[in-house]
Amino acid sequence: MEPVPMLLAMTYRAMGDQFHDRLRQIGLEPLRPAHGYVFRFLKEKRATTVDIGQHLGVTKQAAAKIVNELDDWGYVLREPHPTDKRAQYVTLTTKGRDYLKLADNLWSDLENEMAEAIGEDTLATIRQGLAAYLRHVHGEDQPGLRPVW
Repeated sequence: MEPVPMLLAMTYRAMGDQFHDRLRQIGLEPLRPAHGYVFRFLKEKRATTVDIGQHLGVTKQAAAKIVNELDDWGYVLREPHPTDKRAQYVTLTTKGRDYLKLADNLWSDLENEMAEAIGEDTLATIRQGLAAYLRHVHGEDQPGLRPVW
């Protein structure tokens, strides 16, 4: 049997692929995982492109490309920074917040399908175990969700 980290990575990939297949079936823009990480990062706050790049672990230019795509599709809005004339704040639009709700529903559907496949008790045990491991490694200050490039 595969080591646990490989099984986790393969499971994440399988669920991510199903998630993006469902987005395509709905007819949404060709969103990529990096877009999803930006949505989650902006969920509770506004941020500059530099902040987004640091969060994603990419250059300012790469972050700007992602922000440009999200802006073109109407998911984010850029606002002038109050003290830095070169910077702009990026915030989610109503369409961006609606997307997050849709994404949460799709992830919930996928989780329910996993529960059907492996059993609700097994899924609950996995969730508890993973949460305990994260607390063991990071304490109560959990790391933010971001890609591993």
